[in-house]
Amino acid sequence: MRIFVTGGAGYVGSHCVKRLVAAGHEVAVYDNLIAGHRQAVDRVAEFIEGDLADIEKLKRVLPAGRFDAVMHFAAYLNVGESVQQPLMYYRNNVANTLNLLEAMKPARIKRIVFSSSCAVYGVPDDLPITEDLPKDPINPYGSTKLAMEWIMRDSAAAWGLGSVALRYFNAAGAAADGTIGEDHKPEIHLIPLVLQVALGQRESIGIFGSDYPTPDGTCIRDYIHVDDLADVHLLAVERLTEGKSQAFNVGTGHGRSVLEIIAAARRVAGHAIPAVLTDRRPGDPPELYADSDKLRHHYDWQPRYTDLEKIIATAWRWHQAHPNGYGSV
Repeated sequence: MRIFVTGGAGYVGSHCVKRLVAAGHEVAVYDNLIAGHRQAVDRVAEFIEGDLADIEKLKRVLPAGRFDAVMHFAAYLNVGESVQQPLMYYRNNVANTLNLLEAMKPARIKRIVFSSSCAVYGVPDDLPITEDLPKDPINPYGSTKLAMEWIMRDSAAAWGLGSVALRYFNAAGAAADGTIGEDHKPEIHLIPLVLQVALGQRESIGIFGSDYPTPDGTCIRDYIHVDDLADVHLLAVERLTEGKSQAFNVGTGHGRSVLEIIAAARRVAGHAIPAVLTDRRPGDPPELYADSDKLRHHYDWQPRYTDLEKIIATAWRWHQAHPNGYGSV
């Protein structure tokens, strides 16, 4: 297939592009490079610099490319920032998704795999989280992801769009071969922040809240390796059915606390990694981990990475070789 990947130069997007190309698909990456890195995809895929806000460009590029499917990763993802600037998140995440779909329709592209999030559930009443639990986001980031799912679901009935929303939990790790990894500026994710302490780039790691109703008082999340995510995206796009809207959780089914992550990183990196307790962040649920049985049965899929230290070890390998991210090259 020829696949158009929005946000494909970003963290998860670039790993999915790598997996698609390895499977024999032709890929064009469409990215504004605000958060992505051209070095992450330059050697493996066609690159088009562009913004989803530019609907006229999309209407030119999509028909000309003769694409069979779209993968959509282009969204803002900072929960705390979304609380402070909700309009920016709705404009980028929701309005720009409308632009993408409006350009796909005349180009006769009726298949899309969408990067959704467990944030659509808010604070669930039951754990692990299944797809049929109520959707009640507690921050604008989660609300925009849910709105994007609604748009795609309604498009299935209206004009035959086939969509798969992958509600993944916390993406982690780096490519097993060490070629690409995680590089956000500023960095917002726990594992790379912890490893920056091990690299001597930070004095300590902050723990946002130690009084949550969890065994050790810190937030619990489900960490899914980015290569496992890439495998799921490949399965989704290859088996996607036009006119049908589906959603799947993507996680390991095991929650890990902030303190567990720090302890595992200390073992992997062999550094002390001092931690400092600080206030809770707005919009952080205490505990989120997935029930991915629906996904496992539908695609006959199992995560390859279930050991926390092995996940962190792939990230540590990347950060050691690229202490300044893609700017290290």
